[in-house]
Amino acid sequence: MIAYIIRRLFAAVGTLFVVSVITFGIFYLFPRLAGATPETLATRYVGRSATPETVKAVANALGFYDPVTVQYWHWAKGIVVGSDFNLGTGVEHCPAPCLGYSFISRTPVWPDLLDRFPVTFSLAIGAAVLWLVGGLAVGVLSALRRGTFFDRAAMTLALAGVSMPIFWTGLMALSFLSYRWGIFPGGGSYVPFTQNPARWAYALLLPWITLAFLFSAQYARLTRAGMLETMNEDYIRTARAKGLVERDVVVKHGLRAALTPILTIFGLDFGLLIGGAVLTENVFSLNGLGKYAVIGISDQDMPKIMGVTLLAAGFIVLSNLVVDLLYAAVDPRVRLQ
Repeated sequence: MIAYIIRRLFAAVGTLFVVSVITFGIFYLFPRLAGATPETLATRYVGRSATPETVKAVANALGFYDPVTVQYWHWAKGIVVGSDFNLGTGVEHCPAPCLGYSFISRTPVWPDLLDRFPVTFSLAIGAAVLWLVGGLAVGVLSALRRGTFFDRAAMTLALAGVSMPIFWTGLMALSFLSYRWGIFPGGGSYVPFTQNPARWAYALLLPWITLAFLFSAQYARLTRAGMLETMNEDYIRTARAKGLVERDVVVKHGLRAALTPILTIFGLDFGLLIGGAVLTENVFSLNGLGKYAVIGISDQDMPKIMGVTLLAAGFIVLSNLVVDLLYAAVDPRVRLQ
């Protein structure tokens, strides 16, 4: 078990290194291969109204005139120990972890990410609980009642949930449940958990339900398929022949074996949500990481986009690491490999 954990930790570190190289290549190397000059690269960091002198100073400060290997070294080093940017009028310091420095707002990106992270995390964790509980419950019941009216109705609803985009369901939910009937608060009513936990949950309940409806539909279909396959295995018949209670047969033997692919998908989905649920945050006017990335795109502020990209990639790797460790707890065969 310890050797398994160590292998996964080393694999996660290696994956983070590969992610950093790919991210650097997307934002720094590929544009150069497409014919971009240091000055045109720098314009993506200073916005539309920057003077040529400012553009050249930023290109110099970011090392766009240096070889690619030197640029990557300084960029990666800045993430670990921080960076200093000399723009001619003074030295701007970006403390570690320096995931970028916005030359438009003259502030490091990392504090902005920390400020918006609780909003995205609150949205992701609440929706994840709802879609896991709802998706697993509906999937198990549909598999146990295969062919019944409940099974057909649940799978039809799941198909509708997968088919309807989040921006449509979110706008419909806001239009009717918030602005017309007043059951839930409108968009932009987020309250921090530390100020008022009850108000925090109430303000996020509609975004949770809207986001969970999309994912729970996928998890219900996946759980149903896994349970239908698992409940026909020989060890399930053996467990029933031994006289085990049907609840133990379903939960301890059937559902546990069907959880492996669900854990895999959950690790990816949750990591992506932490990186920023762009559509949901914009529909409900939540100032999270997704909306922060949209602002960076509209302002042509590349450090903001890079910061969200790196944070999202890091959380996807972390989520998959946690999932790999949970495999050993869910499936005992993993510990033997």
